[in-house]
Amino acid sequence: MKRVRKLLVRGVLAVVILTVGPVLFLRWVPPPTSAFMLEKRLAGVISGQGGRIRYRWVPWTAISPSMRIAVVAAEDQKFPHHWGFDVGAIEEAVEKNEARRRPRGASTITQQVAKNLFLWSGPSYLRKGLEAYFTVLLELLWPKRRILEVYLNVAEFGEGTYGVGVAAEAFFHTSSAHLTPHEAALLAAVLPNPRRLRAANPSPYVLERAGWIESQMQQLGGPTYLRSL
Repeated sequence: MKRVRKLLVRGVLAVVILTVGPVLFLRWVPPPTSAFMLEKRLAGVISGQGGRIRYRWVPWTAISPSMRIAVVAAEDQKFPHHWGFDVGAIEEAVEKNEARRRPRGASTITQQVAKNLFLWSGPSYLRKGLEAYFTVLLELLWPKRRILEVYLNVAEFGEGTYGVGVAAEAFFHTSSAHLTPHEAALLAAVLPNPRRLRAANPSPYVLERAGWIESQMQQLGGPTYLRSL
């Protein structure tokens, strides 16, 4: 039993070191890639289709304030105030999903960073458990501004297009620093399904969702809503 306990303690310590280390490292260093980008590259190699990735890091100061508030308005309006989990949104999703064929999640921006950066796609209890673990680590070890900065850089805004820096140039021929509120809302509108929805050639659904996001941006108070970050 003593040996078993020692092995368990060592195993737990190893897991903590192997997970806390990378999270601390990426608090200050721009991620060179993400788990989702690596997964796409691997899928491209297996299928023989290449899996082209477009990704370039841009710092917080080079991201339009409109873009910052747009993703918060679209994805996680309580982002400045929660500790990684929006309990109210989770309860609402569970209640509504009982009547839905395709369940909807209630992931916060922090949860999405945890998943995109460190884990894999596809539903599983193991992944959800690890996602919760990394979410807690991110909230403990990163400031909110860093979480949002990384999210804006690793989120997929189009097929193989990761990060707002590349997306702004590819879809609107501008820099991420000069995105207008409408352009920012269009980019945020495609986040639920960036491989089918288009920011540059928006469908009526994307235009309607972008309009709703713009109204939410205004109701939250615009970029000043995030001044505490």
